[in-house]
Amino acid sequence: MNVTFEPLAERPGISVIDRVERQRYQLRTPESVSPRPVDTDSFRFPVSQAVAFETSSLVLPTIVPVYVRDADGETVAEVKQFEQASVPTESYSLDLCTRIKTYVRVESAAQVSVDMDQTRIEFPEPTTVAVGARSRHDRPAATVTTTTDPTDMLTAIETFGSALKTTDPERSYPTLRGHPPALELGDELDIPESIERPETGVTLELPPTLSAAFVAAPLSYYLGASLEPAPTPRLTTDDGFEYSLSGPDGYERAVERTLKQLFFLDCVTRTEGYYELDLHERGEIEPLVDIDFAALYDRPLTEQVEAYLDIPYELVADHVPEWRLTTHIDPTAENAEQLPFVVDDLAIVRTQQGTGPSEPTVPAGLEAEFTRDDVITRSASADTSAESEYVEPQSADTLEQAWIGDSIPIGASKLTTDAFRNRLDREETAGDISITVVQNDARMEQERQIADEVYGNRADLPFDVTVRENLTTDDLADVLAAPTDFFHYIGHTDHEGFTCEDGKLDAASVDTVGVDTFLLNACNSYHQGLALIENGAIGGIVTLNEILNDDAVEIGSSTARLLNSGFPLRAALTISREVSPMGGQYIVVGDGGITVTQPASGTPNLLDITECDEGYEVEIVTYATDDRGLGSIFMPFIENGDNYFLSSGSLDTFHVSREELIEFVQLEEVPVRIDGELRWSTALQFEKLL
Repeated sequence: MNVTFEPLAERPGISVIDRVERQRYQLRTPESVSPRPVDTDSFRFPVSQAVAFETSSLVLPTIVPVYVRDADGETVAEVKQFEQASVPTESYSLDLCTRIKTYVRVESAAQVSVDMDQTRIEFPEPTTVAVGARSRHDRPAATVTTTTDPTDMLTAIETFGSALKTTDPERSYPTLRGHPPALELGDELDIPESIERPETGVTLELPPTLSAAFVAAPLSYYLGASLEPAPTPRLTTDDGFEYSLSGPDGYERAVERTLKQLFFLDCVTRTEGYYELDLHERGEIEPLVDIDFAALYDRPLTEQVEAYLDIPYELVADHVPEWRLTTHIDPTAENAEQLPFVVDDLAIVRTQQGTGPSEPTVPAGLEAEFTRDDVITRSASADTSAESEYVEPQSADTLEQAWIGDSIPIGASKLTTDAFRNRLDREETAGDISITVVQNDARMEQERQIADEVYGNRADLPFDVTVRENLTTDDLADVLAAPTDFFHYIGHTDHEGFTCEDGKLDAASVDTVGVDTFLLNACNSYHQGLALIENGAIGGIVTLNEILNDDAVEIGSSTARLLNSGFPLRAALTISREVSPMGGQYIVVGDGGITVTQPASGTPNLLDITECDEGYEVEIVTYATDDRGLGSIFMPFIENGDNYFLSSGSLDTFHVSREELIEFVQLEEVPVRIDGELRWSTALQFEKLL
């Protein structure tokens, strides 16, 4: 069972636990309750497990928008922060926008209220409530075998749309886009009978090349489109509509813009559906476009596509949420096996390989630092050179970059098939978040002390933090083999292994790695990190070159705090790179979308604060997660706003007074950037704010 329910240990109530994604959420009650399993079929929306118990109220320890629906599924109340609503005795379904998707069914009158820091659902007397929840964990439902022939590859990629849970505009919600089927290479094309692609009436005509097929994969998936070989790329519909995919900036850019435009306008149109919320982006673009969103919502997908693409992209470009990920891929048949995982993230795919230096270079002005006698580096030996081929993918206007291919990327994550497979095999657990810190050099005490202070300081989550020092090769091998959510290594490495008390340990010699995620904060740790992935780990942060100890401490401590706050690996490193000129020496290997902990608000975010003539300007930058991907919504509780925003990237800039700013930053511990310096909201000294 991916989802379980357990009584709270320290107070009355229950904990909803996602055992695969390691997420949990509390529902507090006035007295102890005894949850009993109940049938899930009574819930309008799909849930994995459900329980029932008697209570007079439920208290959620965070600000949670609540949608109250009647027996017919119609919304009778929507309650946001500083709002309340009462409903008479009837049968209701309460949709709670919590980290783990949760629904409450009850037959009673109810009052729902959301205040400064919590959400209350109260009944006039003790009554039976049913609570259902579903895991956001998703996996391929089947495996498609394809040959290396480009035409077979088009047919295989065409099956990705079978994972869509709806073809309505609601598929722009991440929870309604299932994981595409897995791909593997074989001697002949083989599509399981269980795979049924929706008939959406949309076709992508593409040149029969691997490059063209790879680039179109996310667009094909999102549209549930059929793929046909043709000399010129274009999108067509059964209604006779045609749209060229050969723009002035080339095929890849045209596909990217088409996906963004269709997805974004679906996000706007869906506000006429189950969630009739005040979406900021709708208010911004409605005066610019000639679309009747209410009428369009119930039209066939082909008519929606035609209406969307009739609008010049330039009219909506500034309002499209910043995309989470661009994946640069070497267009070889072997790399096709990673496409389903990239498409599941709705990433932009590019095949144009960037050119890079023969090796990652030390930032200008720091070369002399490595020769000083009083400077500590994290190198295990003086000669750490190794034959490696590097690539520097072209930059893109997305929050994160990734690379699929044999070369070592500079400035981008290194995706691997092993990492994705390891994540699918991740074992369920309802236990504490386990973190192991290993310090294998006594001179690096500073970083370990910071790690001690950071990890496990979340009152809303249970942690089990273990610190080890000066390990032997056998001791370290045991640590790497034991099940651990996160492993933070402080010490020395080179291409031969980790430096231990009695020699070196090569991670490749550890047959089964139990570590899920890791930070190897040592020189030249790339190859050791890759070996951890190959033997069982999911994702981690490594270095490409020699690093100075002071810079390693700065980057390591920033990364630790970001991971502890719920940022995914790749997003945490993207931010941490900015705190030091050595940041370019760090990359993510494996699945960079994985998180170590859950963010308190559900969506990791960063604040850029600038003082102005009257008060402050606060720019809120949100980061998508696998749990809340593209299409998720975010409501910032600032400036008396009651609008929802599409998450990912910069939401908006808000003008607030000093008092409003102080109140806002105390809601949650988040990273704050002031004059380019990374700080933390809960540690700001307000009398010296700027």
